Amino acid sequence: MPKREKKKRIRYAEQLKCRFCRANVGEVDYKDMNTLQKLLTSQGRMFSRKRSGNCSKHQRSMKKAIKVARFLGLLPYTA
Repeated sequence: MPKREKKKRIRYAEQLKCRFCRANVGEVDYKDMNTLQKLLTSQGRMFSRKRSGNCSKHQRSMKKAIKVARFLGLLPYTA
């Protein structure tokens, strides 16, 4: 029984970290479409920090990557 409680604590602690911090990513890549699409709504808007769970550093990096991907035509501006 104690092992289960310990696993829950570890998972919860990992959940508190940003997805990019967990993966040890320095800057979000604009060519990674799967990751960027997870951070957009169906209408093409970016999720807020609270909704996406990103830290401020990676949220800014994500915003920049999405804007570059949109400019290059990899992502649409609207749905």
